[in-house]
Amino acid sequence: MPILQAKNLYKTYAARGKTTRAVRDVSLTLELGEVLAFLGPNGAGKTTTIKMIAGLVIPDEGSVRIDGLDPHNDPHALRSLGAVLEGNRNVYWRMTAEENLLYFGALRGLPGADAHARAVELLQRFDLLDKRNATVQTLSRGMQQKLAIAVALMHRPRLLLLDEPTLGLDVEAAETVKELVKEISQEGHAILLTTHQLDVAEEISDRVAIIRKGCIIAEEPTQELIRRFCGTAYTIEVGGEISPAQHERLAELQALVQQQHIEFLGDADGLWQVLEILKPLPLKHVEQDQADLTEIFLRLVREGNDG
Repeated sequence: MPILQAKNLYKTYAARGKTTRAVRDVSLTLELGEVLAFLGPNGAGKTTTIKMIAGLVIPDEGSVRIDGLDPHNDPHALRSLGAVLEGNRNVYWRMTAEENLLYFGALRGLPGADAHARAVELLQRFDLLDKRNATVQTLSRGMQQKLAIAVALMHRPRLLLLDEPTLGLDVEAAETVKELVKEISQEGHAILLTTHQLDVAEEISDRVAIIRKGCIIAEEPTQELIRRFCGTAYTIEVGGEISPAQHERLAELQALVQQQHIEFLGDADGLWQVLEILKPLPLKHVEQDQADLTEIFLRLVREGNDG
């Protein structure tokens, strides 16, 4: 049985006489040992969905099961859940690294001796043992992020919600956090990852689910999604200035224009349409690329913007 089963979730908000359906018929499943990247533009319904999964928002329709239990009606469901929401905000900055771990261990019902042993274990694993008595506000951002993940793991949850785990980190710290996420999933934890850093999602996720305007528009293994779009990405460089009229026509074909460079995701027929629009500008370079997750995401999200 999947550790996470979210089925046919709906959520509507009413404000100032206006009704907004934030989530429409969203279903997600997640197996142990799997990383699912849950992606979408701002306002697409990601946060609402995550909050329904975490038991923080009650869905209008649909159901959530974590390890077979309903987090909205059974507090035991939350024993299988750990979360790092909105970066590293699940730690107290004026407490030390070890105090944070012990405090949250106690909140999760760990006996004192067990909490202490678990805290030391995590401090060692996350290379924070020499910082155990340092307050969080004195730690580097990378250390703060590692501590936030350690706090979420104190009670050994089977499902971990990670929101933007590498946001704002330098290259070295980001690589460290990515490796930790991979290790955690390989140890059997299920991870639901939300991020706007799509290169991170491409590197560490097993599957991708993309939400747009409250609906899931794509869900499949990450590499299969990328393979499906291989050979459909083109980079075009022209001489001269692209006119506003050309900009508008290129936008209708979902082409991205950056000064004299155009990125186009589509088939050969679409490419010829792009080249026709660019006449009489001189062509300096045309190259067929392998699509990456960022390009695929932009294409899928933009396809529905006219509706």
